[in-house]
Amino acid sequence: MARTRYAPDRGLTVRMTATMFLLGLVFVAFVALIIGIMIAAHASAAAIVLIAVIFGGGSAIISLFYSDKIALAAAGAREVTPQEAPALHGIVDRLCALADMDKPRVAMAPTSMPNAFATGRNSKNSVLCVTEGLLSPQLNLTNDELEGVLAHELSHVAHKDVQVMTYASLLAIVAGLLVRFAFYSELFGGGRRGGNNSQAALLIPLIMVASIVVYAISFLLIRLLSRYRELSADRSGALLTGQPSALASALQKVSGGMQRIPTQDLRAAEPLNAFYFAPAAKLTRGGGSGGGGPSLSALFSTHPSLERRLEELAKIQRQLGEVAPH
Repeated sequence: MARTRYAPDRGLTVRMTATMFLLGLVFVAFVALIIGIMIAAHASAAAIVLIAVIFGGGSAIISLFYSDKIALAAAGAREVTPQEAPALHGIVDRLCALADMDKPRVAMAPTSMPNAFATGRNSKNSVLCVTEGLLSPQLNLTNDELEGVLAHELSHVAHKDVQVMTYASLLAIVAGLLVRFAFYSELFGGGRRGGNNSQAALLIPLIMVASIVVYAISFLLIRLLSRYRELSADRSGALLTGQPSALASALQKVSGGMQRIPTQDLRAAEPLNAFYFAPAAKLTRGGGSGGGGPSLSALFSTHPSLERRLEELAKIQRQLGEVAPH
């Protein structure tokens, strides 16, 4: 995104760096274990590991290079031209000029749920999608509020968040596949056939247990990183437009708009929650879809709670007010 004269959020940067470091440690430990298993492995155990790595790496590559097409297909969205949506394209043009970034393709999804997402491995291969509900008169977003939402989403593209989250998720993908492959190998007695049965009988359960532990740890760290990336996108979007209050107001309207959407429609949209501006979920009693405190829902959520996001935007508003104009 565009450079600003405001100081970066060093605390948030440190937390994201620490999370990536912990993921790296888990990755190194897991790779060391896998190498050890491959060196001393029974043929069936080695095959399980190799297949999981190939499938996991392949799915990550497909996800990275085709995330835009996959997301648009999942949302049932179509690209719109400047003639079809001149106001929307006008806001995107202005934000891209401010951020000094390539303009993404612009799309619209035919759903009444108010939301938006942006995805793509880089700014030249990206798409920004808004739902019809986000632009509806019922939601009544002002131009400044809509600009704040789109600035948040463009920040994900500018900071290559799809790449970051894909790399971070690779370990969990491989670990999850290893759990499944090892389970089916045990179920069908694959580890008990042929020679050296006792070694295979120990190695395959070891792979399964280690993979379950690695998957659980990776999953929690990835969700934590996702919540930090959302806070970072809020901050970048607010600084780019210079209007944190407009973004905060948009957050409240979008989150409130979710209450009018049928639960079954929200559940159908949940696969795209990691991409969305706000998760497709009803607000909990604590006021946020991710919960207001250290609950399980907050721990597993891809987004911070509404309260947390509003608090951080209020801090940015105070920061902007304290900075004297040059």
